Amino acid sequence: MAEQTKMEQLEFQAEVKQLLDIVIHSLYTDREIFLRELISNASDALEKLRYQKLTQKEILGGDLPLEISIQVDEKEHTLSITDTGIGMTREELVENLGTIAHSGSKAFLKYLAETDKKDVNVIGQFGVGFYSAFMVADGVTVETRSFQPDTTGSLWSSEGTGNYSIGEAEGLTRGTKITLALKEDAQEFAKPEVIKRIIKQYSGFVPFPILVNGEKVNTVQAIWTKHKNEVSEEEYNDFYKYVANAYDEPLLRLHFSVDAPINVNALLFVPKDNMERFGFGRLEPGVNLYCKKVLIQQQDKDILPEWLRFVRGAVDSEELPLNISRETMQDSALIAKLRKVITGRFLKFLQEQAKSDAEKYKEFWTNFGMFIKEGAAVDFTHRKELVKLLRFSSSQVEEGQLVSLKDYLERMQEEQKEIYFINGPTKEAIEVSPYLEAFRGQKIEVLYTHEAVDDYILSQVGEFEGKKIVSIDQANLEVPEHQHREGEALAGEQLENLLKWLKEVLGDKVSEVKESKRLSDSPVLVLNPDEMTGSLQRMMQVMNKDLQSIGPKILEINPYHPIIRQLSVLSQQDDPFAKVAVEQLFDNALIAAGLIVDPRNIVQRMNQILEKAIQ
Repeated sequence: MAEQTKMEQLEFQAEVKQLLDIVIHSLYTDREIFLRELISNASDALEKLRYQKLTQKEILGGDLPLEISIQVDEKEHTLSITDTGIGMTREELVENLGTIAHSGSKAFLKYLAETDKKDVNVIGQFGVGFYSAFMVADGVTVETRSFQPDTTGSLWSSEGTGNYSIGEAEGLTRGTKITLALKEDAQEFAKPEVIKRIIKQYSGFVPFPILVNGEKVNTVQAIWTKHKNEVSEEEYNDFYKYVANAYDEPLLRLHFSVDAPINVNALLFVPKDNMERFGFGRLEPGVNLYCKKVLIQQQDKDILPEWLRFVRGAVDSEELPLNISRETMQDSALIAKLRKVITGRFLKFLQEQAKSDAEKYKEFWTNFGMFIKEGAAVDFTHRKELVKLLRFSSSQVEEGQLVSLKDYLERMQEEQKEIYFINGPTKEAIEVSPYLEAFRGQKIEVLYTHEAVDDYILSQVGEFEGKKIVSIDQANLEVPEHQHREGEALAGEQLENLLKWLKEVLGDKVSEVKESKRLSDSPVLVLNPDEMTGSLQRMMQVMNKDLQSIGPKILEINPYHPIIRQLSVLSQQDDPFAKVAVEQLFDNALIAAGLIVDPRNIVQRMNQILEKAIQ
C-alpha cells in the first residue's frame, strides 16, 4: 500500500448509507457479480484513457500497459484489482464514492423501492457497481491517481458503515487499485481458480488483458467486434467451441454489424446437430448478451424468439445499459428493437444460404426445420419470411429432394389458380392415395406435408404471392376432371339410385354421397365437408382418443370402377352382402385418409368377405 498522510473522516450521504445497508445485508446469493462490476469499471477506466491518449499530449505514465491485474492472497484473505486507466482525483473520489451527485444511488434506491426487490444484480445499471464489493468485503480500500500529470494520489477506505476516510497517498502511479478484505464467509474469492472461473464466465471478452496473480486469463478474444476479414476460420471455430461448449465445427455462421436502427455486433452459429430432435430435452437459449464486451446475460431468453433457441453465439450492443435486469429486458423497447434487428438479419441470412448453397440448406432443414415450422406457426411478426424458408417433398421431385413455395410457383401451369398440398406419413403413402389421382393425370404438382403443424401453417398463411393454398382432401375444391378413365360408367337413373342407396346404408356417417370428378383408379374416397384438413382431424382424433370423433364425411364414388358398377347390381337385387361391402369400402376410404377406425368391425367384416370369396 502507498504511503499515506493524515486521513480525513467524512460521512456518506444519506442515500449512499441506505444503499450500502441494502447491499451488505442483501439476501441475493450470487455474490460473484462484484467481480464483474469491478472489472467492468476497470475496463471503462482503460477505455477512457485510451480516448484521452488520442486527444491529449501529456499523459501520466504514458508507457504503462493498458491492463487489469488481480492479486489474491489466500493467507491474508484479500483480493485486489488494479487498472492502469484514467484514475481519479480526490474530488472525483468524493463525488463518485461518497455522494449521490455522480453515483446514481438515488435511482437505484427508487428501483428497489418500486420493485420491492433486493436483487442487487442490477446495481451496475445505475452506475453504482462499485458498492457491490461490500457484499463480500468487511473493508474496501481504493488507491488512485489521475492520468493528469500535475495530480497527486489519493487513498479512500471504508468498512461500509456510515462514514469513510480519505487522504493523500504517495508513490502512486496512474490508475486505480481496489483492495478487498474479504468477509469470513467469502474467503473462497481469495482462491485463484475461483476468480479465473468467474472471469471466464462473465468477463472473458473484456478488450484488455486480465491477469490473475500474473497469469493472463481472458485468452479468448471478442472476435464479434472485429471485421469478418480480420478473423480466421480457426478463430471462428475456436470461438464457437468455446461459446457452444462444442467439440465439432458449426454448420452455419453469421457475423454482422449494423449501426441503425440500433448498434449491434453479432456472431451467430448453427450447430451441426439438433439434440432436441434426438430426444435430449428442450434446448436452452444459446446466445450470450454483451455490452462493450462485458457479459450482461448468459444464455439470454429475450434477445431472440423462442423458436431460435438452437442458435449459439454472442450479441453485443453498446446502447444497452450494463446489467439490465430481467424485468426491464422483458419490457424494454430497446431489447424489442434489438430482437427484431437480429431475428430479421438471421432470417435473411438463411434465405441467402438457401439460394447460394441448396445442399447445405437442405442439411439445415433436415436438422432444424422443426424450429422454422414452430416460428411460422406462432410468430406473426416474422411469419411472412419464415414461410419462404419452408421446404416440402412434392409429386414432381425425387425422394429426398425438397421444394419451396417459390419453386412451386415457378412450375405452376398457366391456368392454375391455387397451390395444392396433401398430408401423409411418407411420400410413398401419399403417392398411392386416391386424392392424388386427378392431379397426377393432369400433371399438376402437389406438395407433400408429413406433420399436422405443416397443414396448420399452410392453412393459417392461406395464400402465397397471390395464390391460395389448399389441401386436396377438401370437398370445396375445383379439381380438373380426369379425362382418361376407361370403360363404361354408371349414369343416369342407375347412378342416382346408387347414390341414394349408399346414403341410406351409411346414414349419419356421411353428409353427402356424390359422383367423383377426381378418381380414376380407386372406387371411393372421403372428403371433409369443412375446410379442416385430414391431418388436423387425425391429430384431433389422437388427442381425443375417440374413434368416432371424425364427424360426417362426403363420400365420392368412381362410376367407372367395377366395384361400384357391381354394387349397383347388388343393391337392385337387395343382396345383404352389398351392405357389408359398402361398410368395408367406407372404412377403406377412412384408412386411405389416415383416419382411425375401429379395427374390430373391420376384422369381422373382412372375415365375412373372405368367406364369400372362398365360396
